Amino acid sequence: MRLTASDLEKFYDSPLGEAAQFLLMKRLGDLWGDCTDLALLGMGYAHPLLTGFTGTARACIASSPHAGTAWSATERGISSCTAEEDRLPFADATFDRVIMLHAIEEADRPRAVLREAWRVLAPEGRILITVANRKGLWSLSESNPFGHGRPWTRRQLIAYLNDHLFQVSASTTAVHLPPVNWAPFTHGAEAWERVGEIFTPGLGGVVMVEAVKRLYARPGGGAAAPVTERATGRKGVAQLPRKEAEAECVENHRNSRVDR
Repeated sequence: MRLTASDLEKFYDSPLGEAAQFLLMKRLGDLWGDCTDLALLGMGYAHPLLTGFTGTARACIASSPHAGTAWSATERGISSCTAEEDRLPFADATFDRVIMLHAIEEADRPRAVLREAWRVLAPEGRILITVANRKGLWSLSESNPFGHGRPWTRRQLIAYLNDHLFQVSASTTAVHLPPVNWAPFTHGAEAWERVGEIFTPGLGGVVMVEAVKRLYARPGGGAAAPVTERATGRKGVAQLPRKEAEAECVENHRNSRVDR
C-alpha cells in the first residue's frame, strides 16, 4: 500500500526526517548551488528539497499524485498541485531542473513517470532522482518512507536513466545516518555522514543520481547522444558534488554543433 502525503509529512516533521532532509539538501546545494532565476519542479514528494531554493529560483512547483495533500508545511515561494505523475499539467520543456523524491519507488509505471519528467524538462535541463538504496539500512526499515516500494542500487538507476534519453552526469549515495529516531544519532547526522563517506561510501540510505536531458539516441535504443559519444572519460560514475558539470555540458554541446 502506497504511503500517503500525511505519512510523509509526519516523517519529515520528526527529528529523523529533519536530519535526513538536512543531509539531502546539503548534497543538492553542493551540486546545483542556488539555482538563481531557474524554474524547478518537484515530483513525488519533493517539498523537503525544494525549500532550499525558494529565495533564488524563478519558480518552485511541487507536483504530487497524493489526493487531498494538505501541504501543511508549504512555505512561501513554493506552489503545489495534485496531478497524476505520468500526466503532468505542464507544457513541454517548461522546467530547468526537476527533482524526484519518493516518486518512482512506488510508481505503478516508473518508465512513464521518467518519460513525463523528460517531456517537461528543457533541453540540457537537469534532473535529480533520489531513491532508497537497496544496499543501505534505510530500505530494510518500514518505519521510514525509504523502506517502502522498490529500492534501487546506483548501478541499476544509472542504467535505467541511460535507457530513457538521459545522460547521467553525477551519482552518489547519501544519508549514512542509521534509521533510528534517537537524539544521539539525529544530532550527530553530519558526523555520521562524514564517517560513512570514508568507510562505507556505497552504503548510504539513499541513492542520488543527476542526469541531463538528451534529445537524440542511436537506432536500437539505450544509445548515447552524439554529445555524449564525444565526451571523454568514464560516463555515469561521477561523484557529487561536481562543480564543473555545467561548463562541461555547454562546451560539449558547442563542440557537437561545430562538428556538424
